[in-house]
Amino acid sequence: MKTDPEHFIRANTGIACPPHVPEIRLHLADEAHELWLKTEEELEAIGLPPPFWAFAWAGGQGLARHLLDHPALVAGRRVVDFASGSGLVAIAAAMAGAKSVTAADIDPWTETAIRLNAGLNGVAVDFTGRDLIGQPLDAEVLLAGDVFYDKGFADRLLPWLEQLAGSGILVLVGDPGRAYCPRDRLVERATYQVPVTRALEDSEVKRTTVWQFAGKAPAQPG
Repeated sequence: MKTDPEHFIRANTGIACPPHVPEIRLHLADEAHELWLKTEEELEAIGLPPPFWAFAWAGGQGLARHLLDHPALVAGRRVVDFASGSGLVAIAAAMAGAKSVTAADIDPWTETAIRLNAGLNGVAVDFTGRDLIGQPLDAEVLLAGDVFYDKGFADRLLPWLEQLAGSGILVLVGDPGRAYCPRDRLVERATYQVPVTRALEDSEVKRTTVWQFAGKAPAQPG
C-alpha cells in the first residue's frame, strides 16, 4: 500500500452512527462527494481501491437492524460476514451475541477499517482477506449485505450461497433492490425504509429487504 490505511481512515472519515442502526458507531466519510467521487487516477495515486468501507450501505444497514432486533438468529453461533466493508453487519452480529464473528473482504483496506470500527463498539471481530466464494465454511450463519450489484459477481455468488444454505447454514442477505438480487430463489424476512446518502444512491431512502436462502429449514426470528 502506498498510504497507511489507519492514518488515511482517521484523517478522511468522522465517527458517526448509521441512521438505521444508531446503536453502532463507525468511521464514515463525512461527505460522499469528497471521497467516493475521486477519479480512478486519484485513488490509484494513493493506492486506494474504491472505498466501499467508508459508507453504511442500505443492504448492510437493513441486515444489521434485523440482527439487533432478532438476536436469536446469531446468538451463540459462529458467524461469517461476507464482503464486510465497514464491518457494520459483523459488529451487529457480535453485539447480538454471536459466539464468534469473522468479517471477510478481499479489499485489504477493510481489515483496518473493521478493526477500528469493532474497537469503537467494544466487540471482537476476526478478519480474513481470502476469497471465500466456492469454499466450505466453518460457520453456522453467513451474512451478506448489498452483494447483488454486479451481474458477474452475482453469478459467481449465487451457486455458493445456495450450496451453503443447502448444507444447513443460515444464509441471510440484505438488499436494497439491486438488479441482480435473485428474489425468486429467496424467502423474505423483513423490509425496512433505510435512509441513505443521495450522492451514492440517487435517493434519500431505500426500501431494503432482508432475504433468506431457504435451504433445509428456514429459521424463525427470535
